[in-house]
Amino acid sequence: MKVSIERAALMKAMSRAQSVVERRNTIPILANVLIEAEGDSISFRATDLDIEVVDRTGAMVSQAGSTTVAAALLHDIVRKLPDGAMVELNEDSAAGRMEIRAGRSHFSLATLPREDFPVMASSEYDTNFSAKAGLLRRLFDKAKFAISTEETRYYLNGIYLHSASAAGGQMLRAVATDGHRLACIDAELPDGADTIPGVIVPRKTVTEVLKLLADDDADIAVSVSETKIRFATADITLTSKVIDGSFPDYTRVIPQANEKRMEVDAADFAKAVDRVSTVSSERSRAVKMSLDEDRLILSVNAPDSGAADEELAVAYADERLEIGFNAKYLLEIASQVDRENAVFLFNSSGDPTLMREGNDDSAVYVVMPMRV
Repeated sequence: MKVSIERAALMKAMSRAQSVVERRNTIPILANVLIEAEGDSISFRATDLDIEVVDRTGAMVSQAGSTTVAAALLHDIVRKLPDGAMVELNEDSAAGRMEIRAGRSHFSLATLPREDFPVMASSEYDTNFSAKAGLLRRLFDKAKFAISTEETRYYLNGIYLHSASAAGGQMLRAVATDGHRLACIDAELPDGADTIPGVIVPRKTVTEVLKLLADDDADIAVSVSETKIRFATADITLTSKVIDGSFPDYTRVIPQANEKRMEVDAADFAKAVDRVSTVSSERSRAVKMSLDEDRLILSVNAPDSGAADEELAVAYADERLEIGFNAKYLLEIASQVDRENAVFLFNSSGDPTLMREGNDDSAVYVVMPMRV
C-alpha cells in the first residue's frame, strides 16, 4: 500500500477512529485502526466490538492495499505534523511496518495483519429511514444528560429511541432517565420510521453519533434492527450494538396532574441556582425553592460551610410551596432550555416536578425532589 493524503483529512479520520478505540485492550488488534486504500479513496475502520466506525476520504493511491496500525499512536503523530502537510503512508508487508513521511519527518510503525482485524457482522435492518442531522442532534443532545451511569441498571445506560403517540400524532421519541431525573424529547417522525423497534442506544454511541451531526441540513441514513443501529453519511458509517434489555415504562413517571405553575427566565434561574449552590455541601447539593405569589426564593443552608439565598421574580399564582432539589439536576435541566422561559409544574413538595420550555410540549423533563 502506498498513499498520499492531506494532513487535515487524515487528522479528521484518525480523530474519529481513536475515540472509538478503547485505550486499554486485552486484545492487541482492537487498539489498531484498519486502513484500506483502493481506487482514489482510503478508509479507516475502528472498533471496540460494540461500535464500529468507518471513515472514507479521498487520497492519491499509488498502490492499493490494507494494514492495521496503533490508532492512538498514528493520531498523535498526525496531530503533531504541520498544517497543510502532505502525508505519505507506505506499508512494507514483508517487514511488518508502515512508513509515515511528511516533509522531513519520518516514522516507522509496527503493523498487525489485516486478517486479524474483527469486522462487525452485517445485519438485516428492520427499519431504514433518512433524517436531518439537526433533528437527530436535538433528540440526543437534550436527552443525554439524564443517562444513568449506574452499571447495575445497564438498561438505563443509554437513550431509548422509539416511535410514540403524542398530541401531534406519531413522533420519534428519545427518552433517558437515571431514576432521579428524566428527559423525554419528541421530533417529527421521518418517513419510513414508523416501524422502528424500540432500541436503547448506548451512551458511548450517543457521544460518537453527535460528532457526525455538525451540519444541521445533512441527511443521515438511519437503519435499525432489534440488535443494532447504524448511522451513515456520504463518508462515514457508524454501526453499534444496542443494549439488550427492556426500558422501563417511563410514562408512569411523567406527572399528568401537576397544576401549580411557575414561569421563570431560564438563564436567570440557572445563574441564581449556580450562585446559591456554591455553599451547598458536595454530598447533597441541596437547594430549597420557596414559592409565593410572583416570587421565588432559592436558599441553601449548609451547617459546615454557610448559607445563601437569592430572590427571583417569577410568574406564580398558586398557594405557597417549599420544595428541595439537587442543584446539579436543576442546572442540567435549565441548561436544556433553548427558549427564553422555563415552565415548572408542581404538585406537592414530595412529588416529581415537570419542566418544559415555554408552551413547547415536545421536550419535557421530570426531576425528583429531595428533603431539605
